[in-house]
Amino acid sequence: MISRRSFMNSAIGLGLSPLLPLAAWATTPRDTLRIATRVLDIDGRAASVYSLTNQLGGHGLVLNRADGFDLRLINDLTEDSIIHWHGLTPPVEFDGVPELSQPPLRPGQEFDYKFDLRRGGTHWMHSHLGGQEQNLLAAPLIIHDGAPEMQEVVIILHDFSFRGPDEIYFELTGKRIGDMDHAAHMAGGGGMMTMDHSAMGHDMEMDLNDVEFDAYLANDRTLNDPEQISVAPNSQVRLRIINAAASTNFWMQMGGLDARLVAVDGIDVVQLAGSEFPITMAQRLDIIVTIPADGAFPILAQREGALERTGVVLKTPGAVVARIAATADSETLPVLHQLESRLQTAEPLAARAVDVALNLHLTGDMMEYSWGLGAPAPLQAMLGHRVEITMHNMSIMAHPMHLHGHSFQVVDVGNGRMNGALRDTVMVPPMGQVTIAFDADNPGRWAFHCHNMYHMLAGMMTSFEVVA
Repeated sequence: MISRRSFMNSAIGLGLSPLLPLAAWATTPRDTLRIATRVLDIDGRAASVYSLTNQLGGHGLVLNRADGFDLRLINDLTEDSIIHWHGLTPPVEFDGVPELSQPPLRPGQEFDYKFDLRRGGTHWMHSHLGGQEQNLLAAPLIIHDGAPEMQEVVIILHDFSFRGPDEIYFELTGKRIGDMDHAAHMAGGGGMMTMDHSAMGHDMEMDLNDVEFDAYLANDRTLNDPEQISVAPNSQVRLRIINAAASTNFWMQMGGLDARLVAVDGIDVVQLAGSEFPITMAQRLDIIVTIPADGAFPILAQREGALERTGVVLKTPGAVVARIAATADSETLPVLHQLESRLQTAEPLAARAVDVALNLHLTGDMMEYSWGLGAPAPLQAMLGHRVEITMHNMSIMAHPMHLHGHSFQVVDVGNGRMNGALRDTVMVPPMGQVTIAFDADNPGRWAFHCHNMYHMLAGMMTSFEVVA
């Protein structure tokens, strides 16, 4: 086991946590992370976005699980902000959800976090305040269990608009962000159907892509100037892919490389070979690719049901990188359960009786742009209970559902019981249903919401309480 303080920056595609001499670390009681701003060049146009800057100037964090989470978060903005550690299961007071678990940090304010890390894996961190996530207040959060076994490349995906999130939300709803009473929703349940689904057949066309964005980014760049990452000939590389987009699903395309999916949402699965893999908002994919003797290999993320794409290029020394068009020749399929139905966890839940079975109705429609979670109020279980939640999507749009504070196993995607993936975010397809199971082992009131940011802001958010 080696310390996080000796991981080499060169092993990580994004340069997340640069190497510092060990003597310098000896006087540093904890890591620091600053909520700040940065300027990106988006196809020749300057864009001011947020940043999560570590104490060495990198964007994001690479930690070692054995060291625990020991961090000082500092708000250098001129507005309130707070960060949620997506994929981690901290005590509830460290979870970073305003009006529920943790108040925002005011400008100049700081807060210390210290808790154990249950597992390693590919995770990320983002704001849960207003529309800050849309303006790229998100970054990778990689947790290692000891020294990496091979070169690792982190790829974080974003959808970007020069229009602010308030403007986009107003275009969708005719309202300003904050008009919805989120505190009432998170208190438990809420949200009613806004259309008559009893007359709607399953062959009705689904809705895709609420928002038209100006650019799609991989590691902050478009395909007009993609990141080129040097890899060794005849080697293996672990891709850690994070979909941090606010409102976009992607298909990951492996550039002709031999590829094996080994983990989702930071947790191992039975390995699955493939050439392309879907990823919904907030999910992560760990994919091991085999690099041939020489060449350049684009790893692309194409927007579902569309032509737009982004990506990075892996290249061996001396390889020539050809220009890659930012639009594909053909559209991708909608992201449904093409992958989810095939996944098997390497860490299944222990067999036991279900103590609490809940049904949740995902409601709403594009015309009114009002989304909700029809559920008993409150969603609740006692500490230690085995819980199953069946989510029924009553709308014609997919919803990536995320539960805070816990990992869950996907046990049914509408085709019967399965030994599905252990994860924290699962997509519920239009007019479909998904059942998840988990042990309520982390006390507190936890956010439970759609990770399409605009759906969440428009009401698709509630809370789940674990009573000690």
